[in-house]
Amino acid sequence: MSMALQVASASFCRFHHRNIKKIQATAAEDFAVLTSEVDKVKLGRSDLKVTKLGIGAWSWGDTTFWNDFQWDERKLKAAKAAFNSSIDCGITFFDTAEVYGSRLSFGAVNSETLIGSFIKERQQKDPTEVAIATKFAALPWRFGRGSVISALKDSLSRLGLSSVDLYLLHWPGIWGNEGYIDGLGDAVEMGLVKAVGVSNYSEKRLREAYGQLKKRGIPLASNQVNYSLIYRAPEENGVKAACDELGVTLIAYSPIAQGVLTGKYTPQNPPSGPRGQIYTPEYLTKLQPLLSRIKEIGLNYGKTPTQVVLNWLIAQENVVPIPGAKNAEQAKEFAGALGWRLTDDEITDLRSLATKINPVIGFPAEKL
Repeated sequence: MSMALQVASASFCRFHHRNIKKIQATAAEDFAVLTSEVDKVKLGRSDLKVTKLGIGAWSWGDTTFWNDFQWDERKLKAAKAAFNSSIDCGITFFDTAEVYGSRLSFGAVNSETLIGSFIKERQQKDPTEVAIATKFAALPWRFGRGSVISALKDSLSRLGLSSVDLYLLHWPGIWGNEGYIDGLGDAVEMGLVKAVGVSNYSEKRLREAYGQLKKRGIPLASNQVNYSLIYRAPEENGVKAACDELGVTLIAYSPIAQGVLTGKYTPQNPPSGPRGQIYTPEYLTKLQPLLSRIKEIGLNYGKTPTQVVLNWLIAQENVVPIPGAKNAEQAKEFAGALGWRLTDDEITDLRSLATKINPVIGFPAEKL
């Protein structure tokens, strides 16, 4: 991010934290002030309201996919700064899961535990209302509705909370899905969660879950799936259309394609770790025309490529992106995706360029 954009982002976040309702636009940024109601949306037909953009905490504490297979004090401080900066910028929706930072991974720290400590420390200094989403892992040895409640209580213990705002099934199980959905309904009725959702659910499974919960008068609030400018499977497999039809919010994970759409990586400088096996130099070469157009559009608005691609997703409507922030700078940059909108022509232009690129392979559970 350029120095001008960094200064503008930091200034905006400080202003928001002081609850100033109006700020004057600068040449570099035209941030709209995030207010408690205007900048929040309801998740589906539930009563839960969250910010139009959230923060994904998959990388926090992880040593299997992120962080070059190691977690240390420096990365802990960076994650905490990302959490606090997000709140300072008005982004108060955080997404985690019981398997993020799994104890089965060497040196990992559970993401829920980290978020719990961040919340506790923040509340002691500056009480702030945050919305937390976490997820149930549909592991083969977990059976029935009781397994959902048991796992949820373990998550609450790690988070240090009496309830969470949103609880999701992380992926469809090999078996026992009806019992898992019943468990979600039980969690709502027990007051352990405000809203429930699913993740990586196909159109068919989404409709089944929606119908099962509807019989109990409980809305299915969301379906969290892989969705970005270069991974538009939800548009092609009926998931996005079904979400719109049923009134289920689509929460988009990997909305900047694990960093690839930021323009940070090139054929000469591909990402490290497992991402390097997905986004190869050959793939990045084909991506260059799209990245150039994203950058060109961003310059017209004084926005970064990251802010442009996040805004593109938000413009699809009924979509809440949850990019992962590893540090304060990234969190501040994400806030700059809000308060403005690409033109219809720009949205169409980016989609047209993106269709020329073959999508990468998504999470296999999407097809279960």
